[in-house]
Amino acid sequence: MQFSKSTAYGLHALMLLAKSERGRNVGIKELSSSLGASESYLSKIMSKLRQDGLVRAVTGVNGGYELARDASEITFLDVVQVLEGRQHLYECFHGSNHPLPALEAAGDEPETPEFAFGEGCPVKQVMDAAEQQMNRYLQQHTIQSALNQAGSCDAHAAGKK
Repeated sequence: MQFSKSTAYGLHALMLLAKSERGRNVGIKELSSSLGASESYLSKIMSKLRQDGLVRAVTGVNGGYELARDASEITFLDVVQVLEGRQHLYECFHGSNHPLPALEAAGDEPETPEFAFGEGCPVKQVMDAAEQQMNRYLQQHTIQSALNQAGSCDAHAAGKK
């Protein structure tokens, strides 16, 4: 499993917005230059974040983007769900609604395999539990907590010099 580049750019863009001076909007050109992404690609990402209420677009001469909420209120899960979607990561194809087709002659009706568990599928239960743990972890980490951690790493690195 791998998160898309959109999620990586979205999270980094939010970090940059959170680090910018209060009241200072960050334009798409500046974000694009800082992140090494094309303006059009980043604009699509920022549009999704805006539509979901994570950032605000400000028009005018000093326009750009700003966080719509405090950085401590924007979780990694918020961003992942906006940019990756809110669907489950694992869809069991052995359930009663989606049986595996048996290897039969063409035209025969597919049979439900003997190992179809329906809603009680132990594979789905494990995968759903793993997804729930990941979601809890992402919910516990905010843009602000990541900035705080980055700041403590910078301070630690500076102290070693």
